[in-house]
Amino acid sequence: MIAGAGGFGRETADALRAVHPDSDVFAGFLDDGTPAPRLAHLVLGPIAAIHEHADLALVVCVGNPRDYFARARIVERLALPEHRYATVVHPFAHVSQTSTVGAGSVLLAGAVLTADATVGRHVAVMPQAVVTHDAVVGDFATLASGVRLGGGTEIGEGAYLGAGALIREGVRIGAWSQIGMGSVVLHDVPDGEVWVGSPARRLRQVIRPTGITREAVLR
Repeated sequence: MIAGAGGFGRETADALRAVHPDSDVFAGFLDDGTPAPRLAHLVLGPIAAIHEHADLALVVCVGNPRDYFARARIVERLALPEHRYATVVHPFAHVSQTSTVGAGSVLLAGAVLTADATVGRHVAVMPQAVVTHDAVVGDFATLASGVRLGGGTEIGEGAYLGAGALIREGVRIGAWSQIGMGSVVLHDVPDGEVWVGSPARRLRQVIRPTGITREAVLR
């Protein structure tokens, strides 16, 4: 089952169908909102209903640049054991034999992990994102379409990298920071900051959604 029937959820459902073209492996969506009419028959209840389906695995596919904390909130709220989360890798993604991908993470078509890359839990890797040798991507991070990580980069927990962002070799992006679309990051980014531009510079502190404490964001 997929938590979230928005764009990312539908992309992940298509990836599941591509991985298993001859079987009905996708059971349906769970969503706390009102689904689009064309999806109503696929939405089987609120996200918490996963507790009623002990035989099914879950992938949490929510979040956007305005609230990229949502995946972590839902995972924390559900408190499921790690084995209940599926990992989805599109057949047109490439994961090297020396790279690892954590539970609940999704790699969409064209994503590439080269040598000794590490992707944590509940990470979203969008189409054509490239994670090169020895890079480490923390839990709950998002790599939007076309992101490029140089060798040995470290992406902190929950960080959001906008489409087309380029991260120089060896640079660290702080936990829950946000990098703007098309930015070129040449230096380390502290936790909880927004950086934009080419070369990227600090714009402001991260604006946290209501109910998210600094401790929750920078834990």
